[in-house]
Amino acid sequence: MRRQLVRLLAVLVAGTTLAGQAPRERLLFDGKTTNGWRGFKKATFPDHGWVVEDGWLKHVATPKGGQGGGDIITTDTFDNFDLSFEWKVAPGANSGVKYLVSEDRKGNSAVAHEYQVIDDERHPDAKIGPHRATASLYDAIDAPANKPLKPAGDVNHGRIVVNGKHVEHWLNGVKVIEYELESPALMAAKAKSKFKDEAGWGTKIRGHILLQDHGDEVAFRNIRIRELPAPAGTRQ
Repeated sequence: MRRQLVRLLAVLVAGTTLAGQAPRERLLFDGKTTNGWRGFKKATFPDHGWVVEDGWLKHVATPKGGQGGGDIITTDTFDNFDLSFEWKVAPGANSGVKYLVSEDRKGNSAVAHEYQVIDDERHPDAKIGPHRATASLYDAIDAPANKPLKPAGDVNHGRIVVNGKHVEHWLNGVKVIEYELESPALMAAKAKSKFKDEAGWGTKIRGHILLQDHGDEVAFRNIRIRELPAPAGTRQ
């Protein structure tokens, strides 16, 4: 009986220790395969458009008049998380990292929150304004003009934190924007954006991570995620 009690206590202590540890970070892209990814609203990974090359998950530029492989998403979904990734774009390229992605919404284009990835100097979309420039919440919240952006062809480091309803975008180690999901400020920004009529945009959901096929050359590596515990006082 005494031995059984000792074993039970050891299991309880071990469980308490594990529960108290910080959530582990894991790779979403292993640098060698496309395991863990598939096409948006597809059962498998695209057979063209995306390649694994020298440790990068790369979208190759779509030939004029051709058809790309489409957006790709993680097979897993996430609620609260700290996502980091390295990225680089070819001159004039446009892409993005979307989060809170649901496949239940209508259409073949994922309507979700987007960390804009773009060549600010050359792509016309970035010239529209800071709400469409690198690290912005695409078409809703401006990225600051003094952000530490490296030019097209160089490697940049992005980071997205979703902790409860609090969201942050980081660029090369600097927090560039933050906002609250479902807040009056975000809803006001939504009303002025292309998402004004999109039901559900701006609300907190569990969703996929998406890498966008915008037809241009873009590459990602060291895509890592650390799932965070639900903030105190929030419902799951």
